[in-house]
Amino acid sequence: MAGLVELVPVAAFEELVADALDGLPEGFGFSNVVVVVEDEKPGQPNLLGLYEGVPLTHREHYTGTLPDRITLFRHPLCRHAVDLDDLVREIRVTVMHEFGHHVGLDEHRLHELGWA
Repeated sequence: MAGLVELVPVAAFEELVADALDGLPEGFGFSNVVVVVEDEKPGQPNLLGLYEGVPLTHREHYTGTLPDRITLFRHPLCRHAVDLDDLVREIRVTVMHEFGHHVGLDEHRLHELGWA
């Protein structure tokens, strides 16, 4: 019984993402990163989120570069959730997961933290 009956509208979904960002732990360092919402990644219909950039732990001569990018994919997140409460949880976990990559955590550590 997976998936919401209806797709959450973009504006409402973006509010849920903003709430998740507001809930990031205090002191959770991030720098030069933008968060965007897209419907779906072409060719990867089950991808919930994506981090693209240079993790903070790998920045040495990091000047004049575009911001890192965290993308949350609305359609797969909505399909994955069983109800609105579950969607809120999935968005929060996905935000934490992608920000974890931003600060240099690997998949193993993200799983240990429950962010995968």
